[in-house]
Amino acid sequence: MAGWKLTQALKDKISHFASFPQTGVSLRQMVMFGQNPSAGTLMRASEFLHEELPIRLAHRVKELNELPNRLNEMPSILKVRDWYAQSFEELVNFPRPELPPEIIAHFEKAFTKGAPLPALTPNPSLPPHMQRPLLDTTGKQRLGLSQRYYVDLGDVVWPPEVHDYNERFTQTLSVIKRRHDPVVTTVAQGILEYKDFLAGPGRSVGTKASASPSVIDRSVQTFLDRFYMSRIGIRVLIGQHIALNKLEPHPDYVGVICTNTNVYQICREAIDNALFICEEHYGLFKGPPVQLVCPKDLAFMYVPSHLNHMVFEVLKNSLRAVVETHGVDADEFPPIKVIVAQGAEDITIKISDEGGGIPRSAVGLVWTYMYTTAQAQRLDQDFEGTDFKAPMAGFGIPTFLRSLPSLVFHPSDHPI
Repeated sequence: MAGWKLTQALKDKISHFASFPQTGVSLRQMVMFGQNPSAGTLMRASEFLHEELPIRLAHRVKELNELPNRLNEMPSILKVRDWYAQSFEELVNFPRPELPPEIIAHFEKAFTKGAPLPALTPNPSLPPHMQRPLLDTTGKQRLGLSQRYYVDLGDVVWPPEVHDYNERFTQTLSVIKRRHDPVVTTVAQGILEYKDFLAGPGRSVGTKASASPSVIDRSVQTFLDRFYMSRIGIRVLIGQHIALNKLEPHPDYVGVICTNTNVYQICREAIDNALFICEEHYGLFKGPPVQLVCPKDLAFMYVPSHLNHMVFEVLKNSLRAVVETHGVDADEFPPIKVIVAQGAEDITIKISDEGGGIPRSAVGLVWTYMYTTAQAQRLDQDFEGTDFKAPMAGFGIPTFLRSLPSLVFHPSDHPI
């Protein structure tokens, strides 16, 4: 990112794109590509993302710029904002392909005669502030993209221009994805910087935030809820497109989505990984026992990496609580239980431990971005990569954030 600068012209363009609403895409729509999509179908998806991603990135830049109470001035927040702005610039400047007239005509014909996609339904798991419509300067709701994410284009011999465009666009998305890998930890670092600012002598007299560094302004909480939720949607769209273009077909997989995600296997892997981190962090020969109660054949359509991440992060909290409550020199630890229950409409994963619980006075803070019971972890000021070891705890990332993918991907017809 050396030498890159956010110019006024780019700021104006970002502001323009941020005035348009996002277009939702559901898991069911994503798996319509099948395991072997054609070059034309992938190009249609590339064109959709070419228009949709700049809109989503522009919203993130705008929201980061508008964070209240000087949170938008924290160095790590500015770094993340510039990452999003740079990715936006690369996408809007990406050259469009020059296609033969007959290919253009085929695209247009397929688009007008294609069967409608499965309808999207609102996600009831999301709080109201994450579902608000986007209004223009006159107070009217903006219209979304008319482009379709998926269109069945039939059997066609696609010219080299189509394959070249898909390859170049996928490479650009890969660069953007790598750039944004450390966003969560960098924003968390920005929250720690903000916490220091609130507690330090440089705190502005006009700041409306509470004097307590453990309490975060509700408007900041709302901004960050929406920011992280939107980030998941962007990451899935990009990851899915890269996987469809680069990965070899795999049974039960369409891109990053597994149509037959085995919950037992995912939980088992998350348990093993969390135990490894715990034992290494505390220097234990054997960490607390973890009991998994789950039907071994329970499966559903999901993104396995997201399910793994949620179980892994929450389980890390439990392991830390148990070890620190009972002491690293304890002869034995009480077991942690991971219980999976299947309902008529959902699957619930419960993780319980004997780690001392949460003080009643802190219950309201658990869901905020400022609260952590662990010693604060700090990133190097020049950190921009992903080659770091995830800490046991300490960034103040709330339980709500760890479970966000479960809100984004509730039923398969809910948009991201």
